[in-house]
Amino acid sequence: MSNDVAKYRPDQLDRMIIAHLRVDGRASLAKLAEVVGVSRGTVQNRLDRLVATGTLMGFTVRAREDYDDNAVHAVMMIEVVGKSTTQVIRKLRGFSEVHALHTTNGNWDLVANIRAANLGEFDRVLREVRMIDGVSNSETSLLLSSV
Repeated sequence: MSNDVAKYRPDQLDRMIIAHLRVDGRASLAKLAEVVGVSRGTVQNRLDRLVATGTLMGFTVRAREDYDDNAVHAVMMIEVVGKSTTQVIRKLRGFSEVHALHTTNGNWDLVANIRAANLGEFDRVLREVRMIDGVSNSETSLLLSSV
């Protein structure tokens, strides 16, 4: 990674583009340009730079939380042994069922938001996470309903 890439910090225009993409990841260049008040070329250049620097890691589909009634949602707190946090994070990012991963303070080192297609898949994910070298303990809570 070059110094320019490592030092790049998004400015206000970049943050506006990113904010709109969070709402509509499929927005056209023309729509983004209109919303942030610059030319399409400027938006394209900014997107190219955001992707090249790793600020934007990709574009994805967002689905309604309730699109699949059989899906299992959970929060998993994970304790990591020693200095293996980086390698554990790398492994967890390889699970498509891990939709968000956070470092935290307190008794737990990581918090993972897990979504699995069904209970069988959920059980498999829990087993596989617990088998990762460096994971010493975990506690998982199923999310039953949103209130």
